Amino acid sequence: MEDPRNIVAPQVIRLRTERGWSQSDFAAACQRAGWDVSRGVIARIEGGVRWVADAELLQLARVLAVPVPELFPMRERHLFARGSRRG
Repeated sequence: MEDPRNIVAPQVIRLRTERGWSQSDFAAACQRAGWDVSRGVIARIEGGVRWVADAELLQLARVLAVPVPELFPMRERHLFARGSRRG
């Protein structure tokens, strides 16, 4: 199996379902927020087959009402910690 095109898919699914939204509901919420996205795009993001741009991460976080780091797997969240630097 190929590597996923994004690492946020599981968290997006979890956050969406916690809100009781279908993929269509979520796409509609994204559209109301100004992001022209279809249910099919949401399905591809959640399936890990669609790459997610940085600006789209901001849109996802805004619509889901979470900070951007919450979209990433727990093992990656330390990268967002205040003052954290790679090197």
